[in-house]
Amino acid sequence: MKSGFVSLVGRPNVGKSTLLNNIIGQKVAITSDKPQTTRNIIQGIYNEKETQIVFVDTPGIHKPTHKLGKILNKGAYYSIDDVDVVCFLVDAKKGLGGGDKYIIERLKQIDKPVILVINKIDVLSKDEIFLKINEYKDLYDWNEIVPISALKNNNVKTLIDVLKKYLKDEIKYFDENTITNRTTSFMIGEIVREKILRLTNEEVPHSVTCVVERVIKDKDKNIINVAIIVDRDSLKKIIIGKHGDMIKKIGSLAREDLEKMLNSKIYLELYVKTIKKWRDKEKYLTELNFNDFQE
Repeated sequence: MKSGFVSLVGRPNVGKSTLLNNIIGQKVAITSDKPQTTRNIIQGIYNEKETQIVFVDTPGIHKPTHKLGKILNKGAYYSIDDVDVVCFLVDAKKGLGGGDKYIIERLKQIDKPVILVINKIDVLSKDEIFLKINEYKDLYDWNEIVPISALKNNNVKTLIDVLKKYLKDEIKYFDENTITNRTTSFMIGEIVREKILRLTNEEVPHSVTCVVERVIKDKDKNIINVAIIVDRDSLKKIIIGKHGDMIKKIGSLAREDLEKMLNSKIYLELYVKTIKKWRDKEKYLTELNFNDFQE
């Protein structure tokens, strides 16, 4: 039996959550095309007969502009220091950027295996992939370089096989039926937030979070109430939409995913609440479950 913890780190929106969901085989982390979609440390547990890998999906490392951003960076840095192997994901389409160089400097301070994972190779030719590897190979003493497409499932199995070589533990941390460390309530809130990210404009995503206020099992269905928290009344109007059209769309899409996840009928009630500057108020960051790395 071999086991260990593997951190997925990188700039925002390089595909960390997409890769985690692909490896686990179902959604444990939400995805969108908006930066900083992931806000909490999310563990996904991969099991084979003689292998267990606990993947740690992290918030994208970025220059913070408010207290929440500082907490997210702190969580990402913690995951680098407290795992067995680090997978550093980069976006093959965007190429090397200042954010990548910033993280590489941070990686130079640790003493553990680091795998460079070049993601989104499905949009590149073989020659372009080779050039991309050359672009990164001398920036750091990588233990391995693995090009993949998390979205298309290209070379992901190769990445798993590479990681197995660096697993040193010999115990099973989770039972084989566990796929994530996060609670059902957390996953419900994240699914609602995912639909908001996909349906709304750029000004909304960074200012919204979702809190599950209650889940009631009633015969053959689950009754779920979710509060959508924003920091400005103008955003509240956007999420509700004209005649309530937007919040109805959000609820309809979220309900589809929740019925699959919970394997039951869902009655989902959403409402929007404004808490001004919640991202800078420790009281609300704690109440809204961003306290994993508070000191």
